[in-house]
Amino acid sequence: MPDLPDDTEAAEAESTPAGSTVEVAVSRKRPKPGERRVQILQTLASMLEQPGAERITTAALAGQLQVSEAALYRHFASKAQMFEGLIEFIESSIFGLINQILERETDGAVQARRIAQVVLQFGERNPGMTRVMVGDALVFENERLGARMNQFFDKVESQLRQSLRLAADGAGAAMPTVDANGRASALTAFLVGRLQRYARSGFKRSPTEQLDIALGLLT
Repeated sequence: MPDLPDDTEAAEAESTPAGSTVEVAVSRKRPKPGERRVQILQTLASMLEQPGAERITTAALAGQLQVSEAALYRHFASKAQMFEGLIEFIESSIFGLINQILERETDGAVQARRIAQVVLQFGERNPGMTRVMVGDALVFENERLGARMNQFFDKVESQLRQSLRLAADGAGAAMPTVDANGRASALTAFLVGRLQRYARSGFKRSPTEQLDIALGLLT
């Protein structure tokens, strides 16, 4: 984890005539408000990667950052707001990548497979965020946080449904809407299950193992 306390600017010495005293000016620069917010969220996500870290107190978070709890509340009104910051990062990252997939791919089945890959790869690369995505880190927090993550997966399923409907139409399915709805539901449940297994295995069971085979069956 990166060093998060306040940065110290490098000392600068001005050139002086021989024999003169060299004065060294050292100043401490505090992080800007936006920078400190990012540090808080990065540290919270990092702490969620540790075993048994489903519930993190603001005191523990402040201790990790080497600041007071009051300093945390200058940037976030509550711990719930900190988790909302993590959820916003999850949403913007994954849906940003999904939009890129939709712009580049015209095949519905390929879209669905790549959307699934994006979700699982994001979780694999961000273990602490995975605990947020599957709700383990939100059990003792405000219930609206869990509801927001449920909405996230609802949106993922909605996009999968559209992509799979496109694929079903292209394949000449007799009931493309029914086919797409069933496949999207099964694929979303698969994504959540893989992420849950990854988190509950202590991040030892990769969510992307044998992924091509699984996606071949589901799409």
